[in-house]
Amino acid sequence: MAEEFKLENFDSYREDNRREVKRANGGLPVSLWDTYSAFANCYGGVIILGVKENADKSWKTTGLRPADKEKLLKGFWDTINNRTKVNINLLTDEDVRTYDVDGDLIIVINVPRARREHRPVYINDNLFGGTFRRNWEGDYHCTPAEVRAMLRDEPDETSDMKILEDMDLSVIDPESLQAYRNRHNAWKPGHVFQKDTDELYLRHIGAAAYDHAGALRPTAAGLLMFGHEYDIVREFPNYFLDYQEMLDPSIRWTDRIQSSSGDWTGNVLEFFFRVNNKLAKDIKTPFRMEGSARIDDTPVHKAVREALINCLANADFFITRGVVVRKEADRIVFENPGSIRVGKKQMVEGGISEPRNQAILKMFNLIGYGERAGSGVPDIFSVWSQEGWAEPAIEEQYGPDRTIVTLEFRKQAKKLGEEVRRRSPAKKSGEEARRRSPAKKSGEVGKRLRTVEREKKITEYLADNGSATTAELADYIGLGVSRTREILAAMNNVEAEGATSSRVYKLKIEQ
Repeated sequence: MAEEFKLENFDSYREDNRREVKRANGGLPVSLWDTYSAFANCYGGVIILGVKENADKSWKTTGLRPADKEKLLKGFWDTINNRTKVNINLLTDEDVRTYDVDGDLIIVINVPRARREHRPVYINDNLFGGTFRRNWEGDYHCTPAEVRAMLRDEPDETSDMKILEDMDLSVIDPESLQAYRNRHNAWKPGHVFQKDTDELYLRHIGAAAYDHAGALRPTAAGLLMFGHEYDIVREFPNYFLDYQEMLDPSIRWTDRIQSSSGDWTGNVLEFFFRVNNKLAKDIKTPFRMEGSARIDDTPVHKAVREALINCLANADFFITRGVVVRKEADRIVFENPGSIRVGKKQMVEGGISEPRNQAILKMFNLIGYGERAGSGVPDIFSVWSQEGWAEPAIEEQYGPDRTIVTLEFRKQAKKLGEEVRRRSPAKKSGEEARRRSPAKKSGEVGKRLRTVEREKKITEYLADNGSATTAELADYIGLGVSRTREILAAMNNVEAEGATSSRVYKLKIEQ
């Protein structure tokens, strides 16, 4: 959802990919419905009627008369509830508000992002010709491929559960299946599935199912996880998995793994294990023992692995460009075809798990990998925050749909600045130190005043929001995570709740 419209900010607003102004002096503009569809199919947005954009991009009211308000609102609600004009009304009365700006009427329409099961939102009773999306320049017609991608995401049964009636179980690579069964047995020794024949085992894990004629066929998930690339592309022509390691700037790739190379199966399962090993090998592992065994799996390893599984479990393998995992010296980038089914905001907040490939994620769960509670991405953010690294970046692109998650191994800028100041070689003679002491005392007073102000802002934020993580508070007061944590530790009116990975701060009850 776009930022809430506030009348007091009118003079500072500009049109962008989540705000659109329209004159509406001759009645409701025809393009209003294109924009409604576009916002609903992307991030949501705000449509403002009775406003035009000046040459300098500022806004100006167009002189809509307050007397026209009832007529315009009635026309709007009549149209949006007409299924031959708009296939679904996403709005309530609270989403449409009117304002008086120096005697001129403006109407503000807040359009939410449509839920997965409601997309595509289209107009004029024309699915392929009336579906729009938004880019920075404005509204554009979706391609048939984009519309089909939204339709694939509609059902509760994900597309990887499809039974492939034109294939038989010969497309399953026996070595891949055996490797998976070995992993499953190591993770859950004696699991009831381990007594199954291969055919029954495939059925139990969702890799095979009976068709309408009673024949056992592979599912799309079974083909993707255990098939050969040359069979997979028969069902998914755009299927492509690509790992690029670029650690030396003088060399294009220091290592590369491609599903189409022909020297390995090219399936999702083998790609996961090959790439996970590549990603894990350069992550620093502190020395830790449990009994007589050394533990090499750190929270960072787990977070990176979760990001890889999230990338594969949410890929739309029908869309071009495929899955790309790029490892650089200071970052790892995960790219998968397909938009974010629950939206970027919900993805970061967690709590809702709607993977695009539910059967594939289930198979990873059975061998001990992947989250199904919607907590995977929040856990990644938590680990990165604990390490003091820059917050993970999530980008959602359209045309074609693509999700990009970037994990950087660098300290946040503010924290880095603090480290530079701490390490500054500023040893002074005793006489010079005495000469500078008044300035030092003044600096300490200024620092304390700034700290008091930040403590006040933290208190206000917690009073308004109830609770917050260290990263949220750090972002609000404009400090690094470590310095914010120091301030929180010194505040008598704040208490911490939860384990380190999920810790939040609240005001103490007496406050």
